[in-house]
Amino acid sequence: MSAPLNCEAALPPTRSHIRDLLASYLVRRPAEAELLAPLVRALEAGDDPTHRSTLPGHITCSAVVIDRDRRVLHIHHKAIGKYLAPGGHVEEGDRTLLGAALREVHEETGIPPIALCVTAEYGSVPFDIDVHDIDASPTQGEPAHQYYDFRFAFCLVDTTAEIVPQLDEVSGVEWRAFDEVASPALRAKLLASGLDGRVEPVNASALIHDGDGRYLLHLRDDVPGIWEPGAWALLGGGREPQDGSLEATVRRELREEAGLAPPVLAPFAMELATGTDGMAVPVQIFAGLWNGDPAELRLTEGVMLAWFSPETMPRLRLNPSTLDLVRRHHASARPELAPKVGSGSVPHIVGVHLYLEQDGQVLLGLRHPDSAFAGSTHHFLAGHCEQESAVSCLVREAEEEAGLLIDPDDVELVHLVHHVDEAGGLPRMGVVFRARRWQGTPEVREPDRCVSWGWWPTDALPRPLVPYTRAAIEGIQAGRFYTEVGWT
Repeated sequence: MSAPLNCEAALPPTRSHIRDLLASYLVRRPAEAELLAPLVRALEAGDDPTHRSTLPGHITCSAVVIDRDRRVLHIHHKAIGKYLAPGGHVEEGDRTLLGAALREVHEETGIPPIALCVTAEYGSVPFDIDVHDIDASPTQGEPAHQYYDFRFAFCLVDTTAEIVPQLDEVSGVEWRAFDEVASPALRAKLLASGLDGRVEPVNASALIHDGDGRYLLHLRDDVPGIWEPGAWALLGGGREPQDGSLEATVRRELREEAGLAPPVLAPFAMELATGTDGMAVPVQIFAGLWNGDPAELRLTEGVMLAWFSPETMPRLRLNPSTLDLVRRHHASARPELAPKVGSGSVPHIVGVHLYLEQDGQVLLGLRHPDSAFAGSTHHFLAGHCEQESAVSCLVREAEEEAGLLIDPDDVELVHLVHHVDEAGGLPRMGVVFRARRWQGTPEVREPDRCVSWGWWPTDALPRPLVPYTRAAIEGIQAGRFYTEVGWT
């Protein structure tokens, strides 16, 4: 599979590393610039900002571990006598601040890095940076000072992971709901966030096949510090801020790494890889058809590209999970092996769409110009179904994209649009739900996908507008429940 997002784990915790984290954090939370100004000045000084002897303040790291019940792991620290998130000082051998947080949660609770993953929203950027005062300790010869605690958010991937407290420092472990989190600042940020402990892909890889049983593999550079050096893998990589979706991520990676642009890439599976820091890395796998000559591609990373059949792959230096993935795809005989409309059973992609209407006006969003789908075009609030029901998908997308809270009982199906966007493209079923009631005012929560929300009269819809969106609105206004678009 692809190189995980956590590639920076190979770098030491240098000042530039800390500055980058701090800069990324302040982009999200600019109001905290004044609070963190002393840390900025400390990074310009000569002393190591992560060493516990550096005064009047130094950096510590904590792990905000969230489970699927929206609870946060707390430990009862003997020395302090309080419940708090696992964490502590940066130690020799910690190559990143995130790595220090991972080490601390492993040492204090026994939870290994492979049982955790970063959140899709924050990645390796701190969720919170807390500044708190530490009283003087005459017995240890320490004056009063400050901690700049970098708090990283993690999802608990392995719910069966055993918690084994470090008994010489920890006297108890418990999970607390967001509204019971010990730190007031952290509690407020968690309650305002959309984090829910759900494991979401942060990387995307391409399972490229030729329609005749061969798969395209990428021989990676054999150099230290990269994921699986010298092994054969799939093309792909980590999501970047400009990527409007994971499909946009994999298309960008294919273009940048090999100048490759398959016409259709369909979601196939979500896999868990192991990152260079030992954490789990959720990877969305897309399958695509291409039957060209790899030697003619413009390869910018790695050693070479080549076709292999599942029968010959066991002889390669290859991650067993990648071989298993290829075998599953090969055995499934998925229809994109011959994606011709009318040639047999074809899987349909299900998209869920929100129809909100008030005072004769419907809610539409203007998509980001760089969006992989419908850039600079108006569209419903929408998303693809994951491992969830259509109504659950709608409720989730409404909160994630626009901050709207919708009760599933207030949702009703109002239209279906069966469409293909281009000749030979995968067929899609657009499910349109109306919410009779909702809480909140639409706000831009994902600026890389949508730049604005607006209410438009149903008889004066904006231009440009996604064609099947217009068709669905017209169908709803006419009292129809079904529309076909793009079929010949």
